[in-house]
Amino acid sequence: MAQIAAKLPSPCYFVFEELLEKNLRLLAKLQQDTGCKVLLAQKAFSMFYFYPLIDSYLSGMTASGLYEARLAHEYMKKGENHIFSPAYQEKDFDQIAAICQHVVFNSFNQWHKFKERALAAKCQCGLRINPECSTQEHSIYDPCAVGSRLGIRAKDFIGQDLCGISGLHFHTLCEQDADALSATLKAVEEKFAPYLRQIKWLNLGGGHHITRQGYDFAKLENLIIGLKDRYNIEVYIEPGEAVALNTGFLVAIVIDIVENGRKIAILDASAACHMPDVIEMPYRPPLLGSGEPDEKKYTYILGGPTCLAGDVIGTYSFDQPLKVGDKLIFGDMAIYSMVKNNTFNGMPLPAIAAIKNDETIEIVKKFGYEDFKMRLS
Repeated sequence: MAQIAAKLPSPCYFVFEELLEKNLRLLAKLQQDTGCKVLLAQKAFSMFYFYPLIDSYLSGMTASGLYEARLAHEYMKKGENHIFSPAYQEKDFDQIAAICQHVVFNSFNQWHKFKERALAAKCQCGLRINPECSTQEHSIYDPCAVGSRLGIRAKDFIGQDLCGISGLHFHTLCEQDADALSATLKAVEEKFAPYLRQIKWLNLGGGHHITRQGYDFAKLENLIIGLKDRYNIEVYIEPGEAVALNTGFLVAIVIDIVENGRKIAILDASAACHMPDVIEMPYRPPLLGSGEPDEKKYTYILGGPTCLAGDVIGTYSFDQPLKVGDKLIFGDMAIYSMVKNNTFNGMPLPAIAAIKNDETIEIVKKFGYEDFKMRLS
């Protein structure tokens, strides 16, 4: 890994084709074993360089808006193109209907507004439901939290005409195992069973950590097979993280070391700009060759070069003291990194590289001043 990092610019995201394909093979097995269709949720991973590879294993992709839908349409040759948005804009909808086979609506207002146009374009139309079953503690990631704007409650279906609706969709999980899906499905069947008998397909959404070590894969398979048997419906599942989990890394360089009670290493990579989930989740990303604070002899706080006081990646320990010019390699950097990064403070965006199966390195893209400038006026 260090030999590869030594050949890369800094900062730079790099994704291993071999690791990505390992995840894809497991997801393809899920399709084969259960007859379900697995979609890539692009909101987690949109490295379209690898879309042809993903397209060869999965059944399609799902988008959160027009631009993701266009990206899938441009780089996917055989798979289905799905979309869900909390609300569609008038100016975008005809383009969406022209390239998406499945369109999921978040409210009956939106369904009635766009119904005729969607059906005329031969889209399969669905509704996002809210099972009102929370399986996690963090409300920011919980679509079932009180006051959620996402999904239609069962009581709001009463008196509604579902003519033209072919499927239902829910997405309630975040980095969770099959036990959380089991609890959610119980609520879905209790509250929406009459409608499940009227539809052709059910989309179980994302948040399933299928490719994580220890995930209960057999339980997931049984849940999907049970749904198909009970309701005679097609089942979709749309993981984002699980597709690219543990396939990507971010290399960064130590550019200064200061001290304020503890030693602080300032890197050319920023939590705020290049790994924003570190602050938003929050979480401490894995760092190759490091330990927990004070576990090893030399402990450092690692921070970015922006003016944000909280631009801190985490505290790590090392066997040897860090020095200016050292390259550090963070793991878990394929997902929610490239899709969420930004140029706050004029920070350059990291380059993007692909590590091929034969270990050759392809620098897929580099960014410069114009990429910062083009977002401004």
